[in-house]
Amino acid sequence: MAVVEYELRDGVATIALDDGKVNALSVETLRELHGALEQAARDEAVTILRGREGCFSAGFDTRTFGEGAERVVEMLTLGATLCERILSHPRPVLVACSGHALAAGAFLPLSADARIGAEGPFQIGLNEARIGLTVPWFAIELARARLAPAHFDRAVGCAHVYDPAGAVAAGFLDRLVPAEALREESLAAARSLAELDARAHHASKLRVRREQLRALREAIETELTLDGLATAQAEPAAR
Repeated sequence: MAVVEYELRDGVATIALDDGKVNALSVETLRELHGALEQAARDEAVTILRGREGCFSAGFDTRTFGEGAERVVEMLTLGATLCERILSHPRPVLVACSGHALAAGAFLPLSADARIGAEGPFQIGLNEARIGLTVPWFAIELARARLAPAHFDRAVGCAHVYDPAGAVAAGFLDRLVPAEALREESLAAARSLAELDARAHHASKLRVRREQLRALREAIETELTLDGLATAQAEPAAR
């Protein structure tokens, strides 16, 4: 079974992520997601990105951290550039957050144009500091632009994990719907987004996100190298 499936119907592309487990973002899965978004751009489609029932994504594949620095840099770079791609995508991208979204799994809703979450006993947040990881600079830039100021330090520095209602208040999500209604509500929202003038939407989005995209690109180029990653792991640094 493919981990990433792509379906185009009536101008809406649905990218479904389902590895049968926790939707870990491995190098291979991230490459597939990049390819699916490239296809959506070619199809000039509004895009829905959704996970499996109960789990949107638990983040980067932790097994990769034991495969050597080059592999880790590749995974982090693919994750960062996926967020960059979503932020600057020519048509709207909607995340249908179907359950848990932790660490890198929460980066994607922070990048999307619209975010609808499923109600339920789910955890959403940047939990890196709880599992011994430093939040990458590019993710901090995503959080800085999207999270409510009162939640920024709490979510990033203190690794607070939210329930879905708290995730709306913090800024990870826009609104919630019953889990059984998530697909239909997401399709309805995507059809509404499809009514936007594509050129005006893209131009406006790039203006709104110009500084964020610049900061994200700088973070990718400075930290996500072998030397940059080693420096980041060795000691805290002011930026």
